[in-house]
Amino acid sequence: MKKIFLLLTVLISTSLFSQKMITRTGEVKFEASMPAFEEIAAKNNTASCIFDKATGDIAVLALVKAFRFKIPLMEEHFNENYIESDKFPKATFKGKVTNFDASKFTAGKATFDVEGDLTLHGVTKKVKTKITFVQSGEKLIATCGFKVKTSDYNIKIPSVVKSKIAESVQIDLKFDLEKKA
Repeated sequence: MKKIFLLLTVLISTSLFSQKMITRTGEVKFEASMPAFEEIAAKNNTASCIFDKATGDIAVLALVKAFRFKIPLMEEHFNENYIESDKFPKATFKGKVTNFDASKFTAGKATFDVEGDLTLHGVTKKVKTKITFVQSGEKLIATCGFKVKTSDYNIKIPSVVKSKIAESVQIDLKFDLEKKA
């Protein structure tokens, strides 16, 4: 009986004090436009993110085919010719928010360093940037942005369109995180 009580106590306390926050409807946007040329931008509203407030660990998963462009032909070229989404179906980030401390929030907002490994097009590179958290009721809204070079991820841009696509791509993320059930 004591073992059952102890097991129930551990299970209940673990779920009550869970520090993991999650979303499956995160937003990942990228912009690779050049001035005077057509906009090259896409958005994915189905990215998953899990953040552990206790450890600072953060993980993001975005399915590449879920990026939507204004022009369907751009989306087709992106998936077939550039990012090769059949061969490399997902982009991931696994990292750590340095010194995360919810008590440091002023007016419900705080910014921390985040660093980790971004895997895109089969290549993994270190990324370091700032991440901002805003407490909104029970939700924790996380936003960050950074730039990557297409050449760092072995993404080949044909010479005929090279001048129309930025070499450095701006990536912006937004996650409305909720306590994991």
